[in-house]
Formats: sequence, structure tokens, C-alpha cells
Amino acid sequence: MKVARIKVICLSLLLFMGALMLNQCTESGQPSMPETVDFNFHIRPILVKNCYLCHGPDPSSRQGNLRLDTFEGATSAGESGLTAIVPGRPKKSEVIRRIMNHNPDDVMPPPESKLTLTEREKKLLEKWIEDGAEWKPHWAFIPPKEPDVPEVSNVEEINNEVDAFVLKKLEENGLEPLDKAGKNTLIRRLSYILTGLPPSVEDVEKFITDSSPDAYEKLVDHYLSSPQFGEHWARHWMDVARYAETKGHEFDYQITGAWRYRDYLIRALNDDVPYDQLVREQLAGDLLAKPRWNKETGINESILGTAFFTLSEGTHSPVDIRKDEADRIDNMIDVTTKTFQALTVSCSRCHDHKFDPIPTADYYSMYGVMESSRFAPRLANLTFQQVEDIQSLQKTQEHIRKKLAKRWIGKEVDNENDTSSPEQPTHGQSSEDYKILGDFRGSSLDDWKSDGFAFGNNSTLGEPVLSRDGNKVMRLAEGKASSLRFGEGVPGALRSSNFIIDHDFIGIRARGKKSTIRVIIDNFQLIQHPIYGDLMQEVKKETWHHYKIDVSKWKGHKAYVEILPGTYKKHEYSLPEGAYIEAEYALVFNGGWKSIPEPKGSSELNLNNAVRDWVANKGSADQIRLINQKLKQGALSIGIPEIRELYKQRDVVKKNFDGAAYFMGVADGFGINSPIFVRGSHQNISENLMPRAFLSALPAEDTIFQSSGSGREELAEAIVSEKNPLTSRVIVNRIWHHLFGRGIVETVDNFGLQGKIPTHPELLDYLAIKFRKDGWSVKNMIKYIVMSQSFQRVVEGNEELQKNDPQNLWLAHFPVRRIQAESIRDAILAVSGNLDSTMYGESVPIHLTDFMTGRGRPAQSGPLDGNGRRSIYVEVRRNFLSPMMLAFDRPIPFSTFGKRNVTNVPAQSLFLMNDPFIIHQAELMGQEVIKQDLSMEDRVQWIYMKTLSRAATEEEIAGAKDFLIQQAGTYQISEEEMLHDPKVWKDYCHAVFNLKEFIYLI
Repeated sequence: MKVARIKVICLSLLLFMGALMLNQCTESGQPSMPETVDFNFHIRPILVKNCYLCHGPDPSSRQGNLRLDTFEGATSAGESGLTAIVPGRPKKSEVIRRIMNHNPDDVMPPPESKLTLTEREKKLLEKWIEDGAEWKPHWAFIPPKEPDVPEVSNVEEINNEVDAFVLKKLEENGLEPLDKAGKNTLIRRLSYILTGLPPSVEDVEKFITDSSPDAYEKLVDHYLSSPQFGEHWARHWMDVARYAETKGHEFDYQITGAWRYRDYLIRALNDDVPYDQLVREQLAGDLLAKPRWNKETGINESILGTAFFTLSEGTHSPVDIRKDEADRIDNMIDVTTKTFQALTVSCSRCHDHKFDPIPTADYYSMYGVMESSRFAPRLANLTFQQVEDIQSLQKTQEHIRKKLAKRWIGKEVDNENDTSSPEQPTHGQSSEDYKILGDFRGSSLDDWKSDGFAFGNNSTLGEPVLSRDGNKVMRLAEGKASSLRFGEGVPGALRSSNFIIDHDFIGIRARGKKSTIRVIIDNFQLIQHPIYGDLMQEVKKETWHHYKIDVSKWKGHKAYVEILPGTYKKHEYSLPEGAYIEAEYALVFNGGWKSIPEPKGSSELNLNNAVRDWVANKGSADQIRLINQKLKQGALSIGIPEIRELYKQRDVVKKNFDGAAYFMGVADGFGINSPIFVRGSHQNISENLMPRAFLSALPAEDTIFQSSGSGREELAEAIVSEKNPLTSRVIVNRIWHHLFGRGIVETVDNFGLQGKIPTHPELLDYLAIKFRKDGWSVKNMIKYIVMSQSFQRVVEGNEELQKNDPQNLWLAHFPVRRIQAESIRDAILAVSGNLDSTMYGESVPIHLTDFMTGRGRPAQSGPLDGNGRRSIYVEVRRNFLSPMMLAFDRPIPFSTFGKRNVTNVPAQSLFLMNDPFIIHQAELMGQEVIKQDLSMEDRVQWIYMKTLSRAATEEEIAGAKDFLIQQAGTYQISEEEMLHDPKVWKDYCHAVFNLKEFIYLI
């Protein structure tokens, strides 16, 4: 009896242990159940993947009127009377019943979806409901809070807080960090990651022999202060900005001055311009009250940032011009929101976002911001001195008016307290056959926008017309808009407000030479035949002429008129010598040309009032005629000494603008609130207009923009606002990605619900908050991260890590990284001694192979080696992209690509073996090798140090010797001759270029 009892106890114990062991087992490769189930990190990914398509934010695809993306929706009784989720009661929750069901008519997700939940996912959902089904906003929309720095056992492994957070995750996953990498590995890693170039032999030797405790930190500072830092990190940003220098499509037209945006980025990163400032400049650099002036050249840097918007593709003759605008704006929204917020807002173009809390209304609120912005040629080399000279000229003009007025009416004229009424403009006056768009014969520009300096802020009405010797005022000018307001050669444009075309013709009474009038319909800029060519007319008559543009086939379209000195040739703008344009008025009309009445002036005329209004720039045409009559009669003084100073200042201004250069940037238009395009169709629009605003899911000071212009400045402020939970997280994650090869959030361009969740969420928040506190400094953040031990570890993993963390998510070692396409090319130029380190300037034309054919192909090819310049300075033509860059995964520039693909395909090996550029550089390096007065072994060491930043092993030297002897035999030369034969050494250098170690950081 006793024995039987023991047997029963033993059997029960065995069964208990077996059950315990079974309980502890999980599905193959699945982690164990967490103690606390977190909605954001455990539950939401399950719902997003399996449920949100039919039960998410988008009402157009929602089924059963059930929402699982909100607490209210999921816990309310549905159409069937059942409740999807009953907090604390999984058995009463319809979700649990359906996911556990085996009946194909009842199981969720349904079989036709091809989606199934794992057993672990089912248990997570069950445990979460049992624990109370706590809902949280998506992690990315929760403002970051500075976490406590975790305590860890391996304190000797900590250089800074980064290590503490990384070590904590390693401990939680039962992993140990690996050792610190050797000095040769570290300098090569730092040099490539920070500058995109291999370290020089001198830098390697200096670092290896530096035994000081701060040797590594000095090396970090050295590379961060290198001009090559900006070149390399600018290329990262160019990927997100979809940088290209041509438009693509049929004729691949040039984007005027696109390379200046590239140079702007390089300078900004080298100068460590705060990131929030860079955001403001790229979104609204033309609107900043205090632009950033370059300390060395004096140019306005801020305005160059607006090229960010203009780098999109462009078609030259779209049949549906409104759809073309919608697609262009969609790209602007897509790139802007991915770049700065890592959100896929463009997914809301046709319907509410399927996963993220971004309704279609938000998309069209941003659409209005972009639609209100106008692409325009902007002055690329505008200096602070030029602005000061213009302001000084304006002050002199004002001073002359006051001085003359005092002589004419015998007392000081205080125009600040002037209460006179200006003449009534004719703008908007209409009849059945015409409507006035702008009348410049009065004192104002009739609410047209003056961009640049050429047209000033007023018409020429009352401007003193001087004698040839510059000593006398001959008369006061009649009213007109004139690009000669401050003399010849001053750039600028005059643009009307938006209007809907409802007449057959647009007319402008104008005169000038080498100038242009354009009608911009639906913001379309690439005006040319066969469809749109008549919308642009060259002004080349210096007598008044009626310029008439037929717009009858564009009725119902939005448009504005642009008047500017200068011309377009193949869509590139220039301001030639002697160009000017003047205009009296613009109108829309039917039939023949319409004569329009002059603006109405004051009913009572007297000299005192006329002079007072003239000083205040409010004089009417009648008043100016009265003053001119008195001047002609000799009743008024016509000479003061200051007039000669005005002449001198005009000469200075003209001289300052000699050599003016342009780029395609953005100018502010008039605020447009867009309707919603139903299902994304511009042919089916809603009645209600969406006010321009930022994303409603993100906190902001004022969600609706109040600006009368585009609202881009308000958009920029909303993005850099302290309340915005995304901006600093997104940029520090991008920095981390470029340092480690993978972001803390792997999907660097998507922090939404379909993006990956962060591997180290507390670390991400810690870095985001630190980034703001440190003044948004990119360089400080980079230094802080690379100074951590986590960055300095060896690359080689071990069997345990391969088994338990095959993707190296927890960073027990540094990841294996292939250097990017540009760095491979630049490294080959550098080690062969042919890298030209010249910075900035126009791009080197792309080298065209025989296989690079198609429309828009340049007449001449660029040099094979790009003149030895770094890859960032080689032209990026959309229709003729570099084969080497494509082979090694540089993205095609059509949208934001913050994370490049990293492929390992045969085409790459074939390229390194067969491309003429690679072979030529190997030949040049071989010629350098034979110039070295060294033994064969020492030459091999010389090559290894230049290419791999380390000494060759004995085995590698022996292998090199065998290879060289074999090649000498191929060329039928002796071993002695081999030392002086460049062909043999070319082949060896070529072989080294093909080593994996040459293109990988290992």
C-alpha cells in the first residue's frame, strides 16, 4: 500500500513537472508571455495586422459598424447586440470567441483574408482583456517623457546613458555584450560613417600610436569638424528630399539651380545649424522675418531651403492639368510628412487613413497649404549687403520726397498722420465683357504680390523723373508697375491673386524688352507647346502694347498672372542685360480689347493736399498731373543736392546685382482652402472647404492657420513645436539609423501603426528630449551616440547571439554594414589617389554609357570619372541615373527614402569586376604602386593600409604573392620585372576592390 502511494506521488510529480515544462514552452521562435501586456507594444500590432482593414479608422471599408481602433468602439454593443471586448471578461468578449472559433463562417480573421493569429497572439489578447483591456494612444502620438536611466549590473560597460539603456535590454533578454573593437576597426568605422571616406594612412597611424585616454574622442571631433562630414550627411538628407536635378518624364528638363540646395545642405550640416532652423528654412525659408545670413559670403541661406519643395518630378504637357497639380501636391505632402513626421499622410488622399488617425480632412487641410505656394525663380546669391543697399535707396527716395515737399509747400510733411483718402482702384471692376485683374496706374500695385525687389511695393506714380545729369526733377512719373523701380538688373516678379478663368482672354497693357508674361494655370510651370505654349508671351516692344492671351479652353480653371523681367529658355530662368518690363493694367475679357477707365481720384484738387498725398505714396493720377503742371510752369523748385546721391545709389544697386544667379524655389501665394476630392478625384469635389491646418491628431497651439498666405510658416512652427511628439523622435531615429544601419524604429519613414515598434522606446525618448535640450544640434547627438560603448563593439557575433538575437536587435555587437554606393565610388577614387576634394559648385555632368538612351538624353556625356569629384557632386538626372549608384541601392528619387535597401546581388560583383571606371581606377592605383620604392611584401602592406586601414596578415601576403606571380605568368614577364609592371599591380588592386571587406565595415 505504501509502495503504491509512492508510485502515485511520483507519477503525479512527473505529470506536474511535465505540465510545468510544457507551460514554459512557447511556439518555436516565439518569446514567452510578458508579465504585463502593453497595448502599444503587444496588442495594437496584432489588431493593425489582422483587424484594422475592416474594423479601423476608415469608415469606407468598415464592416459591421465595428471599430477596434478605439476603446469606445470596441466596448460598445454592435449591430448584433454583442460586445467585441468586455474589459476584465474575456469569455464574454466576442473577439475572443471569434478568434478561438474553428467554424469558417465565424472565425476571425475570415479565411478569405489569408490572415491567422498565432497561439501566442490569441493568449496575449486574452490576457490583455482579462487585465482590463487598457487602451492607449499610439506610442508615437504620446509626448516623450524623460525616462529614468536604468540600473544595470555591468557598470564597467557604460560610457554614457546610451549604454545603460542598451545593456538593460541585453539583460532582459539574457544576452551579454561583446568586446570593444580594435583601433583599426574603429577608425575605419568612424571615418566611413561620419565622412563617407576611408581614413588616410596618416590618420590611421596617428590614432594607433595615440595612447592617451581621449584618443578616440579626439578622432570623433576630427571627423565631425571635417568638411567631408557635411558632404556625406547631406547625401542622407537628399534621399528623404528625393533630390534630383531634372524633372524626368519626356524631356527630363533641368530644375534650375537644384545643386544649390545640395550645397546649402552641406554648409548647414558642417556649420551644425540647429535642426529646428533647418525645418523652418526648408518649409518657409522665404517667409522668415530673420533669415540666416552666411557669415562668410553674406548670402541668404534660408531661402535656399525652399528648393525642398521643388525637387519633384514634372511633366511638360499633361493632358489633365488639374490632375497634374493634384499629383504634384500629393508628392509634396507625402515627402513633407514622411521627412519631418514619419507619417504616411498621403494615404488619406482618397479616404481616411486605414490605420493611422489621419482623416481625409487633414490631407486637404495640408493640400491648401501647398496649393497656396507658388514655384518661382528665386535669387540664389542674395546678400545682406544687397538688401541694405535697396533699403538705403528707398530711404533716400523718401528723403528726397520730403525735402522737395518742404520746399513746395513750405513746411514739414508728416505722412504718418496723413488722413487723406487714396484714389479708388479699378481692381475688380467689371462689365459683361471684361473684369479688371489689376490696375497699376494708381499709387498701389492693386493687391498683386511683389516678389523680390524689382517692382518694390508701389507703382511708379509720383516717382521723380530726373534729368540726364541727375541734378533736377523734370517731372513726376505716371502710374505703372515697373521692374525699373530701383534701376536695371534688379530681379523680381509681380503676381496676381488667384482667379477662376471665366472669360476668353487675359490682356496686359505692357512694354519692355527681354521680359515675360505668363498665365499660370493650376500652378503649372512647365509652359510650352504643343498644349500650353501660348500661355507665355515674351515682351520685346518698348512702346505700349496690348498683350492678349487666349484662355478660352481653360475656363473653370484656377489661374494667376505673372509679370517679370527676364526670360525662360527650356524652363530655366535668366535675367539678361537690359531686361525690363512695365505694365499699366491687366484684365480678362471677351471679344476685342477693352479700354478701361483710369482710377478715380480726389474730387477737389489743391497743391498742398496733392503734395501731402504724394509724400505718403497715396497720390492720385489727377494730383500728380497737378504737381507736374506746376513743375512745367516753373512754380516749384526742381533741384536739391540729394538727387545726385540717388543716382549713385542706383548705380551701386545695379552693380550689386551683376552676376545674379537663380534657383527654383517657392514664393508665397494667396491663401486657398481646398475642398475634399471625393475618393481622391479632382473631378468630384465636396462643397465644404477645409481650412489650412496641421494634423488634428497632433497637438498644436492653433490648429487652423490664420495666415493670408500659404500658412507654410505656421506649418513649420507646428512641426518644431515643443508639443509635437514626433519631430525630435524622428530625427534622432534617423541619426541612429545612419550610425547603426537600423533605426531604433526600423521603419524610419513610418512611425504610424504599420511601422515597426521601437526596440528601445525609453532610449528613443531619452535621445529625443536630450536633442531638444542640446539646442537641436545634429553634431552633438552624433558625438553622444558614437562615444557610447554600444557603438564601439566588435562586429563578429557568436553562436549564442546568432541563436537568440539573429537580427542583432539588442545590439550585443556592432552590426555588419555595407558602405553606401557613393562611399564605394569615393573610396575607390581616394585610395587610387584621384579624388578631387573641391567642394561646392555646379554638378559634373553624368557619364553616359551606350546603354543610357532615351528622350532628354544630353548631347554630351560627362567624364568617366566625374572629374574625380565626390559622388555627391555628380549630376542626378532622373532619366539617366548612374548605373553604379543604382547597382548599389541608391534610391530612385521620386519620394522619401530614409532607409535604403541593402542588397547583395550578382550585378554588384559584375559591376566591380567589369565597369570601365573601376578598371581605370585600378590601373591608376597600380601606377602609383610601382612608384613606391618598396619590396613586394611592403607594397602589399601599402595597399592594405590604403584600402582596408590595416596591415595584411602573413597568409594574405602569401596569397598576394601567389596571385602576382600567376598574373606575371599570364603577361609572360619575370618576377623581377613584375615589380615594375603596372598591369600586374592593376590586377591586384582590382582584386582588392572586389574584396567584401573593401565595401563592408567588418
